[in-house]
Amino acid sequence: MTAWIVWLIVAAVLGVAELLTTTFALGILAIAALVAAGVGAARLGLPLQLAAFVVASGGGLGFVMPVARRHVRQPPLLRTGPAALVGRSAQVLEEVSGHSGMVRIRGEVWSARSYDETLVIPAGQTVDVMQIEGATALVYPRE
Repeated sequence: MTAWIVWLIVAAVLGVAELLTTTFALGILAIAALVAAGVGAARLGLPLQLAAFVVASGGGLGFVMPVARRHVRQPPLLRTGPAALVGRSAQVLEEVSGHSGMVRIRGEVWSARSYDETLVIPAGQTVDVMQIEGATALVYPRE
């Protein structure tokens, strides 16, 4: 069996292992094995194939891995506008049913409907904003 086919098999095994572990390192090594397979397909000797594997894996682990880990550790995107209201508490101003109602969310008055259309929430009760649909807050009573 020629060397480049062995490198392809190694790359496939490392790729499957990466899918099972999601460590990034095995994926980078799989790509390095593909580079070595390319060098082998060019009919260059085993020492050059090994050198290509070492350089590609070292470069990937040294430069790509820190960037990938930093990207994964980023905080979630900041929610703004109406999406930032989801999960907030609100005070019912007018009785909220499956069809109508009014709530105050962070000082603003919003039209509201009950998240569970069968519920009727009386005025004065505290609710949680479950979803925003256009200019209407879908709310659910707090336990």
